[in-house]
Amino acid sequence: MNDQVGITPEEEDRQRRLAWFRAARFGMFIHWGLYSQLGRHEWVMNRERIPLSEYEPLADTWKPRPGCIREWARLARRAGMRYMVMTTKHHEGFCLFNSSLTDYCAPKHGPGRDLVAEYVEAARAEGLRVGFYYSMMDWHHPDGAACKTDEAARRRFVDYIHGQVRELCTNYGKLDIMWYDVSWPLDAEGWESARMNAMVRSLQPDIIINNRSQLPEDFGTPEQHITPEKGGRMWEACMTFNESWGYTPIDRKWKTTWDVLAMLRQCAAGGGNLLLNIGPTPAGDVPSPCGQVLEEVGEWLGKYGDTIYDATDPMQQEWLITGAFTRKGDKLYFHCNRWPGTELAIGGLVCKVLSARIVGGPELSVEQVRDRLVLRGLPAEAPDANCVPIEMTFTGEPRQVLGAGYVLIGDDPWR
Repeated sequence: MNDQVGITPEEEDRQRRLAWFRAARFGMFIHWGLYSQLGRHEWVMNRERIPLSEYEPLADTWKPRPGCIREWARLARRAGMRYMVMTTKHHEGFCLFNSSLTDYCAPKHGPGRDLVAEYVEAARAEGLRVGFYYSMMDWHHPDGAACKTDEAARRRFVDYIHGQVRELCTNYGKLDIMWYDVSWPLDAEGWESARMNAMVRSLQPDIIINNRSQLPEDFGTPEQHITPEKGGRMWEACMTFNESWGYTPIDRKWKTTWDVLAMLRQCAAGGGNLLLNIGPTPAGDVPSPCGQVLEEVGEWLGKYGDTIYDATDPMQQEWLITGAFTRKGDKLYFHCNRWPGTELAIGGLVCKVLSARIVGGPELSVEQVRDRLVLRGLPAEAPDANCVPIEMTFTGEPRQVLGAGYVLIGDDPWR
């Protein structure tokens, strides 16, 4: 144990490695591969039962244009993102990096170059942290399914996976995140995950590792939902722009700037990060409307970023149709994303509000009676159509407590 009671050296080192990640708040996820050419979801090979003889030729027809990855990194920086995570190999088994363990990789087929090397260079040039996604499941490898029941196949396949992870951790300089995905069909013992992750850390001492090698490791990864981990454990919600990860133009259910800002606020309030995915076209273009939305998110963060990046202190709260809170120390930020007009009422707030103002704007008058707070003097129209943070100073321990029922006796609401 160290001087802080109850903290092991291992946990102390984990918190050291996680420090930048806790402060990052917002990252770009990129799913890009052979499936992008078909445009029907990244699971298209599996969902449509496309045989290898039909799928493999996609490796030679994929010709992404030079320079596209640098454009993603520039967009990520302008959007207020602080790190990137890109697929180095998805479930289809095609490697975007140069591997000595297979010819089924970008430098030896259509792209004709190491796309992972380009990605690392682009992210670093924009001052962004670098994360590698790597799928343990592999539909292309002959032992990818057989390893479940055949020990010789398991030995070959695990050696292959460990070997590729070693290549990724050896050939691209300093890495910040190892982001494993789908560990079918083995368990942690079958994958020898503890040994693999020890190898990763021996090569990359500062790296953080997600929880998808069937070991908890450094952070949780709720997918398509925003759910904080228990006990203060670090987490990152990975979310799509539409409902697909890879390029899928027939999937048109796009998130708006309003949606992305609402997700960011929810992640910040729970002390987690948002990893927001784009699925580039085969050529490498960012699909519309992702680029425009990210530009608008970046403009908003340029004005109000302190209410997201740094406002991650916990606070019990409940839903209101007009918005929700983040907190930093003795300041609350109410993110008002449905503008009520000149007056805003908030119920159930259990603390004394001393003052309130629109961030970057005027002071507001404060009236607080029991568990009803009313702010007056707001402009009739929202200063920002997507979300307006209102800063409040307070005393006491802030929490919002509302029940499903409500009883009115005279003018005294039930509390």
